[in-house]
Amino acid sequence: GRPITYLRLAVTDRCNLRCFYCMPEEGIKFLPRKELLSYEEMERLVHVACQAGIRKVRITGGEPFARRDMISFLERLRKIPALEELHITTNGVLTEQYIDKLKEINISSINLSLDTLDPERFLQITRRNELQSVLNTFDKLLAANIPVKINMVVMDGKNTQDIIPMAEMARDNGISIRYIEEMPFNGTGTSKARLLWDHGAILNQLKSAYPDISKVNDPRHSTAYHYQIPGFSGNIGIIAAYTRTFCGSCNRIRVTSQGTLKTCLYDHGALDIKTLLRNGATDQELINAIAGAIGNRHKDGWAAEASRTQKDHHESMSTIGG
Repeated sequence: GRPITYLRLAVTDRCNLRCFYCMPEEGIKFLPRKELLSYEEMERLVHVACQAGIRKVRITGGEPFARRDMISFLERLRKIPALEELHITTNGVLTEQYIDKLKEINISSINLSLDTLDPERFLQITRRNELQSVLNTFDKLLAANIPVKINMVVMDGKNTQDIIPMAEMARDNGISIRYIEEMPFNGTGTSKARLLWDHGAILNQLKSAYPDISKVNDPRHSTAYHYQIPGFSGNIGIIAAYTRTFCGSCNRIRVTSQGTLKTCLYDHGALDIKTLLRNGATDQELINAIAGAIGNRHKDGWAAEASRTQKDHHESMSTIGG
């Protein structure tokens, strides 16, 4: 009863930031180019996926714009007739130079990853001094009238003091601020014993500053709980990415940059699409294989995580596809 219409496609595992919740400071062992899906393979995959009912694609990484010729690839995807929406998630460091082109190809929206507005905390979290580059990208996206969502991972002892300043960005800008529970994919094999800042704690923090904040209807298949603050042109969303309370309405699949199909963020990988592509599978064979994997997906994210082996917990979000 969970139809799949949304594909998150990672185009690279490389990233120009080193956010501590995603990977260690020295980075991860990035894949050789031959291990990544080529643009041609990804384009074919999207064509086939759209034949089977996918209508929305989000390009992720790593950092998508760390891969060369990204705009040309996006232009080709935009020509796929059945693809209704094409979105990108980016950290914004390299994105500003491409915004005019993104406007030309009618990109549906940009999700901008930004965990703090404070330069010192930004450096501590990302291990790079690039906050101004991200803010420049944000300003230019607004000027270009490209729909923007800000994604903030909320982390105890790191950036909880930014929850309210980040919300203020939605007062006059008409954007969506989304607060995301921290997840255990930091590339080190370690995770917190318990999550202190879950969706309830985040909401309570917002209520302390905005007592009139109110729940509004969530779009179908939304992973976020949506709220409105009186007088704000934008809105607030809270994503229970770790507590996983939205699994019953999930309509998405992921394909990693090395071509692994994941029917859940927390599973260990359900299908090796890259091998099928390189072994000459027909379009129908690809559709049948993907449909078979989706038909055997786990009931929810907790069951998916329980199926993983210990070594899988060393994954970085950059490798999975953020």
